Amino acid sequence: MTDYYATLGVSRDATTEEIKRAYRKLARQHHPDVAGADNADKFKEIAAAHEVLSNAEKRQMYDMGQYPGAGGGGGAGAGFGFSDIFETFFQAASGGGGGRGPASRTRRGQDALLRISLELSEAAFGVSKDIEVETAVICTTCQGSCCRPGTSPTTCEVCHGRGSVQRMARSFLGQVMTTSACANCSGFGTIITDPCTECAGEGRVRTRRTVRVNVPAGVDDGTRIKLTGQGEVGPAGGPPGDLYVEVREKRHPLFTRRGDDLHCTTELPMTAAALGTVLELETLDGVRELDIRPGTQPDEIVTLKGLGIGHLNGGGRGDLHVHVQVTVPTKLDDSQETLLRELAGLRGEERPEARLSPAGNGVFSRLREKLHGR
Repeated sequence: MTDYYATLGVSRDATTEEIKRAYRKLARQHHPDVAGADNADKFKEIAAAHEVLSNAEKRQMYDMGQYPGAGGGGGAGAGFGFSDIFETFFQAASGGGGGRGPASRTRRGQDALLRISLELSEAAFGVSKDIEVETAVICTTCQGSCCRPGTSPTTCEVCHGRGSVQRMARSFLGQVMTTSACANCSGFGTIITDPCTECAGEGRVRTRRTVRVNVPAGVDDGTRIKLTGQGEVGPAGGPPGDLYVEVREKRHPLFTRRGDDLHCTTELPMTAAALGTVLELETLDGVRELDIRPGTQPDEIVTLKGLGIGHLNGGGRGDLHVHVQVTVPTKLDDSQETLLRELAGLRGEERPEARLSPAGNGVFSRLREKLHGR
């Protein structure tokens, strides 16, 4: 039988998720579209291993020495192909077939995911934060051995340390020797008779620790930062997994983010819009001057270059776009009304003509038409 565990590079006690993760990694490397047509056989072997080991029934049959899905030549209930049966016979005759060796108790720890909330300014410029993580760390009492200090695992009396046992199975060619994991020691080859009382024989304990996260400038809502080796320590002191920190960006009271650009709105009296002025505007970089040119129209946008969000993994920053809203007074005193009427007379606007245009012909409508090529 093909060693499907070796094909995927996983241990015999690997979880279904570990098997799927190993398959996805190998499939990306050996797919014929990536590695070329010469790799087609290797890809088929990987796919066959995943099909069997990711299915509970097929995996159980496989671990019992049967070959799920083998074509032709299989006797009733045997599930072996011709090549596998002959190989098993010859191994038994030559004293081989003793299994794949005991499984290791040491396994890689799981990855972990945490979320942190950032202010807009922290996302714009980057920040370092200390976060509390509840995770599994190596047991300091047994140092990951899982045994009480001064003791060690004992050899399994059933499999004598091999981690597997052999049994006879019937096929249409007669009896064949099959190999399966030892049920007494779960395939480890040893038994922990005196487990560590601190970790209950797991080789790891749960605790809280502080991890520093360096958040780069330009992260957006949903960005994940990978901290290699900062996840959970594996069983029996196995290597730790990775820690992923997902960013949640808080809503800012003034600025709206669109990519690496920021947008805000400022109100401007009609006199200032007509005559022009200089405004003091609060930005993420402090107070900056905003130059309003004479004749500025409603919904016009004034851009301040380089005052937006920092570009992620690159130099420079986005821009700050200020949307101008021109306000018209609703109440005038007598002197103000007189002055405006004099101005209207000087400009010949006492009785202006109606100038019609299509509905929705504002700034955003014109932008939408431009995008659609109208």
